[in-house]
Amino acid sequence: MTHLLLDITSATIDWSRAQFALTAIYHWLFVPLTLGLAVIMGIAETCYYRTNKPFWKDVARFWQKLFGINFAMGVATGIILEFEFGTNWSNYSWFVGDIFGAPLAIEGILAFFMESTFVAVMFFGWNKVSRGFHLASTWLTGLGATISAWWILVANSWMQYPVGQSFNPNTMRFEMTSFIDVALSPFAINKFTHTVTSSWIVGAAFVVAVSCWYLYKKREHELAISSIKIGATVGLLAALLAAMTGDNSAYKVAQVQPMKLAAMEALYNGGESEGLTVIAAVNPFKQADYEKEQEPALRIAFPNALSFLATRSMNGYVPGVNDILNGYTKPDGTKEPSVVEKIARGKKAIKALKSFREYNIPIYMSMCMCGEDERTDTLGSLLFVENCKNKEPQKQYDILQENMKYFGYGYIKDKKDLVPSIPICFYAFRAMVGLGCLFILFFGVCLFFVYKKDIQRYTWFLLAALAMIPLAYIASESGWIVAEIGRQPWTIQDLLPVNAAVSDIEAGSVATTFFIFLALFTTMLAVEINIMVKQIKKGPEYEKVDTNTL
Repeated sequence: MTHLLLDITSATIDWSRAQFALTAIYHWLFVPLTLGLAVIMGIAETCYYRTNKPFWKDVARFWQKLFGINFAMGVATGIILEFEFGTNWSNYSWFVGDIFGAPLAIEGILAFFMESTFVAVMFFGWNKVSRGFHLASTWLTGLGATISAWWILVANSWMQYPVGQSFNPNTMRFEMTSFIDVALSPFAINKFTHTVTSSWIVGAAFVVAVSCWYLYKKREHELAISSIKIGATVGLLAALLAAMTGDNSAYKVAQVQPMKLAAMEALYNGGESEGLTVIAAVNPFKQADYEKEQEPALRIAFPNALSFLATRSMNGYVPGVNDILNGYTKPDGTKEPSVVEKIARGKKAIKALKSFREYNIPIYMSMCMCGEDERTDTLGSLLFVENCKNKEPQKQYDILQENMKYFGYGYIKDKKDLVPSIPICFYAFRAMVGLGCLFILFFGVCLFFVYKKDIQRYTWFLLAALAMIPLAYIASESGWIVAEIGRQPWTIQDLLPVNAAVSDIEAGSVATTFFIFLALFTTMLAVEINIMVKQIKKGPEYEKVDTNTL
C-alpha cells in the first residue's frame, strides 16, 4: 500500500469487483463437478479392483472421461483468478501477501502438481500399470483436487476470520505469526467440510441425472442402474453432511460476522429467543429500510431457532442490523462499540501509523544503508536516540496497536456501507437451504426406487432428475453469494475494506477486460457443455473381452 488514504474512483472499485465475481462464478461451475466426479469414479474403479469385472472398468472410464473435460476448464479459470490478485487487487496483495500467498503457493506446489501427475497416470495408464497403482492414481487425483480446494478455502477463510498475524508498521504489511492458526482455524475447517460436501452433491446429481437420461432413452441400462446406486448413496450422505456442516458454519458466522447473519435473516432489531425465518416479504429489488422497519412483513419463522443456531441456546441474544450499527451489550456484559466509534478508532489507527512512519522511515532507511558496524555513527542512530528521548514513535505505535482491530473502519465513509445487500443475502440463503433439503429428499427417493422398485417405470422421476443438475449449481452458487456478498464491504473482515484493496487503475481498463473475460468464459462454458453432451450421447466405450481367455 503506497497510500494510507486512497482515492480510487467508485467505477474502478465496481468493475474490479464485477470482474473478480465473474471469474469466480465461472470457476465454480467447474470445481464442484470435479470434486464430485472424483468420488464417483474412484468408487467405480474400486469396484473394478475388487471384482476384476470389465464392466466396472468401463463405468470408471466413462465418468473419468467426463471428469477430464471438466477438470481442464476448472484449471483455466482458476489460474486467471490468481493473477487477478496482482492486477486488480494489488493493494490487498501488498498488505497481506505474506499470509494470503502462503496457502496459494502450497496449493500450486503441492496439490496442483499432485493432480497433474496422477491425472496423467489415470487417463493413460490403463493396461500400462498395475490395477492397484492405477486405482491409487485415481484416488490421488481426487485427493489432489480436494487438497487444492483446502488451501484455497484456507485463504478465503482467513479473509473472513483473520488470525495468526501481526501488523508491521515499518513495512505496512501483515506478517504471519502462526501458520497453524491460519491453516487450521475453525472457520477454515468448517468452510472446507461444507464446501466439499456440497460439491459432492453437484457431482452426485450430475451422475444420477445422466444415468436417468440413459434409462429414459432405454439404453446403457446396467451402467445407469449401477451409477445411480453409487451417485444417490454419495449424494444422500453428502446432503446430510452438508446440512450438519452448514449448521456449524452458521454458528461460526454468528460469532465473527454478525452483520452477515443479520442480513441473511433480514433481522433489523435483534433480541433474545429469536426465530429462524422460513420466508418473509423482503423486497428483492431494493435495500431494506432497516432503520424504520421492525421486521419483514408476512414473516413465518421457527420459534427460537435462530437463537439456537447463533448461540446454541434457545434463549440466546442475536444482534440485528441496527444493534450492530449502534452498539450493543453482549450477554457476558461486554460492550460492542457502535460503528461511529469504530470508524473514529480506525481513523485514529491510520493517523498513528502515518505519524509513526514519519518518525521512523528516515531512521529505517539510514540504518538499512549502513553496515552493522557503522550504524552507531550514522544519522539514523542519532535520530533514533533523539526520538527515544521524546518517546513519540513508541507513543504512536501504542496508539496504533490499541486501535488496530478497527483499522479498516478508518476507510469507511458512511456507516450504511457496512450493511450488505439484505435482499440478496436473504433469498440466496433460503435458496441454498431449501434446495439442500430438496436434495436429501431427492436422493432418498432415488435410492428407494432403484433398490425397491423398477426406477425405469417412473418416467416423471427420470425427467425430474435432469432438473437436479441446474438446481445443484444454483444451491452451490447461492452458498458462495451468501458468503461473499454477506461480508461486504470487507476484503479482510474489519481490517481492509474493498475500496482500500483495489489497484489504482483506470476503470475503463478493468471494464474492457471484464467483457473480454465474459466472452472467453462463456465460450469455454459453451464448448464444455457441447463436448460433455456429445460424450454422454456417445456413451461408454465398452472394452472387448476375449472370451477364450476367460
